[in-house]
Amino acid sequence: MARNTRERIMAIALALFNAEGEPNVTTNRIAEELEISPGNLHYHFRTKSDLIEALFSSFEQRMLELLATPDERQPDIEDIWLFLHLCFETIGDFRFIYRDLTDLCARHRGLHQRFRGILNLSMNTASGLITGLAEAEQLDANDLEVSALVRNIVLISTCWLAFDQVIERDGEGRPDRAVWQVMSLLSPYLSGDARDQLTALAAQYQSGM
Repeated sequence: MARNTRERIMAIALALFNAEGEPNVTTNRIAEELEISPGNLHYHFRTKSDLIEALFSSFEQRMLELLATPDERQPDIEDIWLFLHLCFETIGDFRFIYRDLTDLCARHRGLHQRFRGILNLSMNTASGLITGLAEAEQLDANDLEVSALVRNIVLISTCWLAFDQVIERDGEGRPDRAVWQVMSLLSPYLSGDARDQLTALAAQYQSGM
């Protein structure tokens, strides 16, 4: 029962943080939403910082699993599209982290280093995927272009949510839009089957808009 209460607290806190912004949600508000006493909430999470740390750990675990070294098979464009979609879905599920990223890292210094680790791993993974395409003769880019591609992919991945929610009328970050923005960076460098695959995926994306 205690574990169930802890999980319920985390689920409601995540929903409220995502909807209203973490700085605008108090632990009392979370307890009220759950219809439990503030003391019961603080039994499971002594402070709001402890609750944020627990949510960040859940986000971190999902991202680290996604960013783990790919298996020995060289990924194709469709694999990369799916991989990016899963990453952007995770970012959307924990969007409060990205919405308040600078402030959150300033107030919780341990999170700064951990998030930096995720960014570094993201760049390593992106570099590996691009290198795989190059080795399969599906992408033609020099070292400088690859370096820029890697950084731009991670930059878009980190900032897409705020941009998407402001610029689009529906106000909701959609993973498919983010995936297309990233894949469009690769498009000028693709060749052979990879270009045909991306053209087909882009057509599916456009038809679903």
